[in-house]
Amino acid sequence: MEPNKTIQTFTDLIVWQKEHLFVVNVYKDTSEFPENEKFGLVSQMRRTAVPVTSNIAEGFGRKSYKEKLQFYYHSSGSLTELKNQILIAKDVGFIPKEKVDQLAQQANEAHKLLNGLISKTKTLINK
Repeated sequence: MEPNKTIQTFTDLIVWQKEHLFVVNVYKDTSEFPENEKFGLVSQMRRTAVPVTSNIAEGFGRKSYKEKLQFYYHSSGSLTELKNQILIAKDVGFIPKEKVDQLAQQANEAHKLLNGLISKTKTLINK
């Protein structure tokens, strides 16, 4: 996003953009899992990944800051759950360490941005 550009839609949020990239990479990386995991860990990780960005989008569309905050917290919870599933996938040998490191870096960056959005939203509730 360009500096000083007005945020008009959830896709303008840097946190959404970073998390979207992370979710897309999770989808790509899980496509390389063993076929017998299609309805196991692959399905679980993908079902967990989608709400990471969906909750930001839904929160953005809400009118009150309390409602927004609730959805941003849901996004944070899904992101944390997905981090756990990535560790499981690594430990059972489905994701190589290099990809785990890349996903972890993306997830941590997204989490920092999301925590910033949550903090800012909290301050707006108290105004």
